Amino acid sequence: MSGTQTYEVKDENLVEQIQNDATNAAKELVEEANLHKGSIVVVGCSTSETLGEQVGSHSVPEVGKAILKGLQSIFEPLGIYVAAQCCEHLNRAIIVERSAVPYAEIVNVVPQPKAGGSFATACYASFQNPVALEHIKADAGLDIGGTLIGMHLKEVAVPVRLKQKYIGKAILIAARTRPKFIGGERAHYDESLKAGYPA
Repeated sequence: MSGTQTYEVKDENLVEQIQNDATNAAKELVEEANLHKGSIVVVGCSTSETLGEQVGSHSVPEVGKAILKGLQSIFEPLGIYVAAQCCEHLNRAIIVERSAVPYAEIVNVVPQPKAGGSFATACYASFQNPVALEHIKADAGLDIGGTLIGMHLKEVAVPVRLKQKYIGKAILIAARTRPKFIGGERAHYDESLKAGYPA
């Protein structure tokens, strides 16, 4: 197999179902993680896994686009940013809108389906002003196909059990974050922050 080979999906219903799965997951995450305007959601995505194939083996640009379209149908109107985690060939770099991270140090790379992944490539093509970063601290995350997004979440990550457990055939794992509790026995806490960040 060529290192640059990509695949197509013949079943349009499957692509539509994957997009719908992504939409449902985004809706649930917004509610469960109390996301709001300016929140950043890191998304790791294996399009190969969404089709039931081994991670990294079947890069499918149209599936990456469908997942982004589904997520953005919910996130974009709310002003929530998607941060796409690239695959291991780009050391899990992040593709995000510049407006989400105006002061972050950027790096120079343009993702491709087999070097960054089809989802990150779709994001780079779709975002108004995409930039690449080596690190980000996101408010929540969606891991589609076991891509391991923990390195890009804020320090106190909390699992979120979604009803939408799959995107296509890929297992979906979600997370939110919350502020750290600090202090000792005399410390008092803001109860509204226990579930995440206030609206």
